[in-house]
Amino acid sequence: MSDLLAARAQMAMSLGFHILFAIVGMAMPLLMIVAEAIWLRRGDPVALELAKRWSKGTAILFAVGAVSGTALSFELGLLWPEFMRHAGPVIGMPFSLEGFAFFLEAIFLGIWLYGWDRISPRAHWLAGAGVWICGMASGAFVVCANAWMNTPAGFRFEGGQFVDIDPFAALWNPAAPSQVLHMLIAALEAVGFAVAGIHAWALLRQPASRLHRMAFGIALAVGGVAALIQPISGHQSAVHVAEVQPIKLAAMEAHFHTHRGVPLRVGGWPDEATGEVAYSLDLPKLLSLMAFNDPDAEVRGLLDFPREDWPPVTVTHLAFQIMVGAGSALIALTLLAAWLAWRRRRLPLDPWLLRLCVLAAPLGVIAVEAGWTVTEVGRQPWVIRGVMRTADAVTPMPGLWLPFAVFTVLYAALGVVAVALLRRHVFASTDFASTEAFASADEAGHG
Repeated sequence: MSDLLAARAQMAMSLGFHILFAIVGMAMPLLMIVAEAIWLRRGDPVALELAKRWSKGTAILFAVGAVSGTALSFELGLLWPEFMRHAGPVIGMPFSLEGFAFFLEAIFLGIWLYGWDRISPRAHWLAGAGVWICGMASGAFVVCANAWMNTPAGFRFEGGQFVDIDPFAALWNPAAPSQVLHMLIAALEAVGFAVAGIHAWALLRQPASRLHRMAFGIALAVGGVAALIQPISGHQSAVHVAEVQPIKLAAMEAHFHTHRGVPLRVGGWPDEATGEVAYSLDLPKLLSLMAFNDPDAEVRGLLDFPREDWPPVTVTHLAFQIMVGAGSALIALTLLAAWLAWRRRRLPLDPWLLRLCVLAAPLGVIAVEAGWTVTEVGRQPWVIRGVMRTADAVTPMPGLWLPFAVFTVLYAALGVVAVALLRRHVFASTDFASTEAFASADEAGHG
């Protein structure tokens, strides 16, 4: 394994692992405060128990995510010292703001966890809202830094140095608005459907459980709304990529030859040597229409660019297809559930629908992982597009397979710890099936 490949593999593993906990911190607090709001409005003890149950899982995943995020920050300096030396002064501000938002999130989470009978109900709910807002802000600042790598701004590059640095222009670079919006919605969609799938599984075992019914309804609503609006943000992202990163768009669609009226490719296996794509379904002129709002617009193909600037086409294309496919399946499931709810005027709890939700539970997470693969792999061979190549940013330290092995063991251990804690503190006790379990509304409440 080459040092460059080892460094890239380690970052891919670290980012892929950490993003699981990041999206929980961005979305799970919303579910918590919705459940608490129901309790505050109706005095329903089931909603109170649900809010507390969800808070346990959130706290566990927050703690594990803090460890994986800290390790990830060390990896940036360890593996990519040239990138950090040059880029640090430019994008140091979004990283600093992310840290500030993270600490505020931790403070609000502590207040929320331990303030049930110590502060007023309204102040407690506001603390939960603070957890959610800071979690979303933390994720947004990190995405701004990543967007800068795709559309670098806020500096001039002279003599191998960054000069005339404008950190605000770097923070709110051209790719930031579309990437931030897309990521925040993706987090809500992924976590919403994952939680809905967990409670759907519980409902198949305990159909009479009010707690799981309420949890399923809240999570499905959050995930479903996010799924329906995600194509809008996805379209905005695609339009931006078409304008600023045409080579990435060409790789996403495995589009080799420049021409007008380009079809949208569904599926397919690209052959980079011949420039052909097998086993694809082509929807006439749809790519031109979606990218440039003109069905006859010209879309540049990969063969218009130097071969050394091509990203890994097969990986980028397949990851994009997986992301779109998973998102489309969740949209279809949302529309089906919404139609059943509209017809029956109640939450649909048919066993076959619950089984579909269980099967769909990982699709949002898969879409997030695939989307980040498109973002990162599609930018290669650049770590800062047009400014610094990935090969020039990697550390000259030999033997990178050793830290790769160490961090792999670390993340595996963290994963085992997270699953064990969730099983013990969240999933083990599923006998909250009936309202009778919450006969005392004051139990462990606000006093």
